[in-house]
Amino acid sequence: MRAVGLLRYGGPEVLRVVDLPTPHAGPGEVRIRVRVAAVNPADTLIRAGMTPVRLRGDDPLLPGQDIAGTIDEVGSGTSGVLAPGDPVMAMVNPTRAAGGGYAEWVVLPEAWVVPAPAGASPAEAATLPLNGLTALHALDQLRLPPGSTLAVTGAAGAVGGYAVQLAKAAGHRVLADAAPGDVELVAALGADVTVTRGPGVANRFREHAPDGVDAAVDAALLGGALLPAVREGGVVALLRGGPDPVLRAQADLRRIAMVSAYVHEYDGRRDKLDLLRRLAEEGALTLRVAGRFPPQEAARAHQLLEAGGVRGRLVIEF
Repeated sequence: MRAVGLLRYGGPEVLRVVDLPTPHAGPGEVRIRVRVAAVNPADTLIRAGMTPVRLRGDDPLLPGQDIAGTIDEVGSGTSGVLAPGDPVMAMVNPTRAAGGGYAEWVVLPEAWVVPAPAGASPAEAATLPLNGLTALHALDQLRLPPGSTLAVTGAAGAVGGYAVQLAKAAGHRVLADAAPGDVELVAALGADVTVTRGPGVANRFREHAPDGVDAAVDAALLGGALLPAVREGGVVALLRGGPDPVLRAQADLRRIAMVSAYVHEYDGRRDKLDLLRRLAEEGALTLRVAGRFPPQEAARAHQLLEAGGVRGRLVIEF
């Protein structure tokens, strides 16, 4: 089978199309004929050697953490919920022995796979698992009662956009930031208030929440610059690792709790991924495809993502 992988860490140029043995479903597993794999910032970090996902000798390392396609093989001992021909989507953990999702076939435990949203193309479905589950894990960690006021930074991005929409679906008031060219997009995603991103954004959030927001999802990785927007005793969800000592100290001064969203806490959580499917089918989540690339142009997709300004997700089509 064709796959996209790397034999050394580096820039986008290290990505290449490789030929690997086609895997088969074992007990409790299903095999997906992958039609589309999304390209995420985490993939660029894997490629650059900046994550725990490590090269394994002479075997190519495959990035890729969310895929969409069809079931084409079912192992023994599965529940029968999924059958050959079913359109599906899944999140993949590249630390597993088989690697990530940049491949024509991927085998996963049945619990990691759910039907694709009805009416969604494979490209659209592939934009949902990783980013949707990241935003969902962040919001689940906040444990907000309905009607809370939430600030979302990086709201025009894939994770930030899903955070806005998931928060609205949960009944919250959402304040979001946006560049001037993204105001209409963020408003269309459902934000109640949109403020200009950049220096001083916390003060602009405060103009619309004078007592401070109850919580924030920091998809733009603003760190301490966001804390003044949050009320005393509020909570902030961090999207990449835990707080450093300086940020922790700043938060402690105002009794602001810090939680870390880690998407792989939801590996195998069919209930969470299926919730995203249902919300997408109801129109509560917008599936945004920013560009499509064949496997041999995966490096170009990585280049565009790292250049910034991508709205939605770039995808590789097999």
